[in-house]
Order: sequence, then C-alpha cells, then structure tokens
Amino acid sequence: MGTKSKRPSKNDFETEAAVARLQEFAREQAERLGPYADQAKATAADRLHKARGWTAPRLEVAAHRVEDTVAPRVADLLITAAHRVEPNRTKRGLMVARRNGRRVPSVMVFAGVATLGAFAVYGALKLRQATQDAEWQENLDQAREQVRETREQLTAKAKDAKNRVSRAAESAKVQGEEKTDAADSKEATQDLNGRIKK
Repeated sequence: MGTKSKRPSKNDFETEAAVARLQEFAREQAERLGPYADQAKATAADRLHKARGWTAPRLEVAAHRVEDTVAPRVADLLITAAHRVEPNRTKRGLMVARRNGRRVPSVMVFAGVATLGAFAVYGALKLRQATQDAEWQENLDQAREQVRETREQLTAKAKDAKNRVSRAAESAKVQGEEKTDAADSKEATQDLNGRIKK
C-alpha cells in the first residue's frame, strides 16, 4: 500500500495567512515601539544608577554602625564563649598572663606595653640628646683650643714685634748719641782750632 500525500486544506492556508499577518503586525509594532523601548531602557538604567548612588552611602553608614556597635559585642561574646569552651588554659603570651590565678585584663597588658614603649622612646631620645651634647661639647672644646692657640700665636707675634721695636729704638738712640757725640767732638775741635789760631 502506498501512502497518500496530504493536500493542504483551506484551514492550513488560513492559518499560515494568520501567522504571516501576526508576524507583520509584530514587526510593525516592534518598529513603532522600538524607540520607546530604548528610551525606557535608558530611563531604567539611569534610575537604577541613581538608586545605587543613593543606596551605597547608606549601606556604608550602616556597615560602620554595625562594625562600631554590633561587631564588638559579637566579638566579646565569641571571646567569652571561646574561654568557656577552652579545655586547658595554658599560657600563650601576654594576653593570658595571670595574677593570683585570674587573667590580667587586656587593657592592663596594653597599658604595660604602651608604658614600656614610652620608656623605650624616652630612652632613645635621651641617648640621642646625650650624643648631641657630647658632639657639641667636643666642638666647643675644639673651638676653645683653636682660640687658645690663636691667642698664644698673637701674643708671641706681639712680643716679637715689641722686641723689634725696642731694638730699633735702642739702635736709633745709640745712633743719635753717636751723632751727638760726633757733633760735640766736632764743635770741640772747631772751638779748639779757633783758640789755637788766636
């Protein structure tokens, strides 16, 4: 037996025509409403951007409030629970130091560390100041030594100049006396010659 090919019926043609009309109508509506859809998309994106810009700072403020208020309480509760659950309390450094069988509060530990740090900084500053003072004293001693040497040199030069002046004065005095003696002897000789001629 052979199979008979089915002929398209009138209903099939009507269905295809209806589908074609619907597709054409959809295309027309897409062309007509496309710009409106683009505008709606842009408006929605803009409003979403503004909403995110408005929400982000408020979320950040809320996060800081939770961090400042809720988080410390939760952390304290977790630390307390950890201390209760801990099976063997062994010493683990400064945070679990004990005094009379009880834990030293962490505030006291931090205060002690801060005090030690302050003493260390103070000691370093004092050591630096002492080093600077020693350098200043050494420079001052060197300057004093240079002034003393200069003064000694000037004193020696002044004595030398005074001796030269004294020698020059004595030499001039001796020469003056010799000239005076020569002049006196010349006068005496002339006087004597004058008397002899008379």
